[in-house]
Amino acid sequence: MADPATYRPAAGSIPEGPGVYRFRDESGRVVYVGKAKGLRARLSSYFQDLHNLHPRTQTMVTTAASVEWTVVATEVEALQLEYSWIKEYDPRFNVKYRDDKSYPWLAVTLNEEIPRVMVGRGPKRKGVRYFGPYSHAWAIRETVDLLLRVFPMRSCSNGVFTRSRQVGRPCLLGYIGKCAAPCVGRVSAEEHRAIVDDFCAFMGGQTSVQIKRLEREMQTASQHLEYERAARLRDDIGTLERALEKNAVVLGDATDADVVALAEDPLEVAVQIFHVRGGRVRGQRGWVADKADGMAEAGDLVERFCQQLYAEGNEVPREVLVPALPDDADALAEWLSTLRGSRVDLRVPQRGDKRALMETVGRNAGQALTLHKTRRASDLTTRSRALEELQEALGLSAAPLRIECYDISNLQGTEIVASMVVFEDGLPRKGEYRRFVIRGIEGQNDVAAMHETVARRFRRYLEERADSPDIELAQGEGSPGLVDPDTGRPRKFAYAPGLVVVDGGPPQVAAAQRALDELGIDDVPVVGLAKRLEEVWLPSEDDPVILPRTSEGLYLLQRVRDEAHRFAIRHHRQRRSKSMTESTLDGVTGLGEVRRKALLKHFGSLKKLRAATVDQVAEVPGLGRRTAESVVAALAADRAVPREPAVNTATGEILDDEPPAEGE
Repeated sequence: MADPATYRPAAGSIPEGPGVYRFRDESGRVVYVGKAKGLRARLSSYFQDLHNLHPRTQTMVTTAASVEWTVVATEVEALQLEYSWIKEYDPRFNVKYRDDKSYPWLAVTLNEEIPRVMVGRGPKRKGVRYFGPYSHAWAIRETVDLLLRVFPMRSCSNGVFTRSRQVGRPCLLGYIGKCAAPCVGRVSAEEHRAIVDDFCAFMGGQTSVQIKRLEREMQTASQHLEYERAARLRDDIGTLERALEKNAVVLGDATDADVVALAEDPLEVAVQIFHVRGGRVRGQRGWVADKADGMAEAGDLVERFCQQLYAEGNEVPREVLVPALPDDADALAEWLSTLRGSRVDLRVPQRGDKRALMETVGRNAGQALTLHKTRRASDLTTRSRALEELQEALGLSAAPLRIECYDISNLQGTEIVASMVVFEDGLPRKGEYRRFVIRGIEGQNDVAAMHETVARRFRRYLEERADSPDIELAQGEGSPGLVDPDTGRPRKFAYAPGLVVVDGGPPQVAAAQRALDELGIDDVPVVGLAKRLEEVWLPSEDDPVILPRTSEGLYLLQRVRDEAHRFAIRHHRQRRSKSMTESTLDGVTGLGEVRRKALLKHFGSLKKLRAATVDQVAEVPGLGRRTAESVVAALAADRAVPREPAVNTATGEILDDEPPAEGE
């Protein structure tokens, strides 16, 4: 491990202009490539106190043994050179987007004398026009099969085309009217090229032009009493309309844009992109990347994604809608405009249909990241390996077959709640989840709340052991000591976990361990998972346990921690919504507890109740119109008082008044 001070450039030797820099290790291999509009300021940030750097940045600067840079004239040149070096050197600490599948394209070989339409994958070729990408090859084939009736262009392979030309007979598609049969001279090369141009125009978004043209031809044929041709054109119009139904209309202004969204955790980032052409979603792609560069913010991730996507020859649209702009957004937009040959707008949508579509793409990115992280859980071998890794890394006597995780949620020290989630054999056991309401703690004190939560859980555990002397002989849920004789169900807190995980660092771990020590429990190990740095903390240890980013054990701990956080936030929102409703309506004459509950049940949340009219409130069973008027007046008075947005102080998350949907 190198000391960054040994290769730090001399003061004043780093230029101030834009440029690209490379960190190399002792063997001369490039481990990181970056760019900056001010090289001196950027490189100096790497050589500060190591404790002020992100852990993965610490690893990078201590792995490197030298740094070098190249000065360029503009930020656009820096962007181009950075991408070239990343592709050339493949540095281990740069973000690498891995396409999560191979996406098919619809290709038209315009470089051939008789162009053909086909489904293709892999790199693009010069002279071929591509549409898509699409999620599934069968979706392309279905669309092409429909469109060949209207645009009977060649779709056969070169071998079939040559053989048909030699024997003088077309293939089956030529006989059934789905090919104009240029192989046997039914149409000339120029006439076939016109059919191909119409097909490309339709796929490129000029749908209304083609449909209106067919409608005019149908009317002309009908006026000339050519009813068979008019009927065929009518059917062609219906075919095009059915093909259009397969592509959802999302934007009404014929927008040509790529919509990009991110979903990230401390270790990985998932990217989803919707290709919108002519106001319709023409394709969708997804990537997953390791966040090897700890300094990468959302804007940096967007910039590197655009570099990789568009520098590889993908079509650059008129607009690129992103969730966050990089620091040098103007340079990136200029670079994209150079690739396209005309102006490209790079922006964050703020409202309207484009904002709504961005949110949809964001949900897809979140689902993709969740799927990527939980895919391992479907494999028994992978789950077993994760438990074995935890046993070895944490020094446990046995694999933690039952893991319990605790998280605290509060709003500025009020409505403090805690969650307990349970994973058995690497899978969640939602029937074993528990909620705790914390009272008697002044202010925001997550450490004290964690101590109380763990103490209450294991105090119940000891009580149930005392009530069942034979519990140590129990070997399963059906054993006498673990089953409540009155209900026949397993006791709530009868099982001791193989590992207790708390959401937090050393203070929370110490609080949980102190609670166990006070109860005399010494056979339940405790660890903490710090959210920001993904470090695993053990009681009384000065240094954390650092699990590799690719560790299955770390993925399991992350899943357990995230589930505990989700469960705690959900409980907190429910209690907050209920308490706000009750406090707001306390002074309403004639509105008791039963009617307050009926109001909340009918409308579902305080937010929806505030938006209700007097007539809508009066529809609630048991409420008269006079009481409904009092309720609306009380809510209007409460709404007139300005309030700061509610923020979960532990996570920084803004909480709304809307309770989550029922179910887990």
